[in-house]
Amino acid sequence: MSDTITLDALRRSFDDPEGVTALPPVHPGEILREEFMAPLGLSAGAVAKALNLPRSRIERIVKEEIGISADTALRLGRYFRTSHLFWLNLQTRFESETLLSKIGAELDGIQPVPEAA
Repeated sequence: MSDTITLDALRRSFDDPEGVTALPPVHPGEILREEFMAPLGLSAGAVAKALNLPRSRIERIVKEEIGISADTALRLGRYFRTSHLFWLNLQTRFESETLLSKIGAELDGIQPVPEAA
């Protein structure tokens, strides 16, 4: 028996929703904390000072208590040499996935506008 996976089997595994474990949405504060601050040895105070923001804002973001505003995204983008849209997209995706799990059934009941003939 071979350990080789065929391309067709791999494709089927992606198409099988039963074989996929749904992970909870990732808060942008987790990304900030684990992918940026921890590897660089940065504290919330150091990041806040560099961004000219209150330390409590960065602390609350990394504790996943609040989200990232456009203002904070612009500052984080500049500081970490990323796009501000990186941070805003993380926030939007987190909010969308969180809300979808709450109102998904209600959305299913909304009838889309008919297509133009």
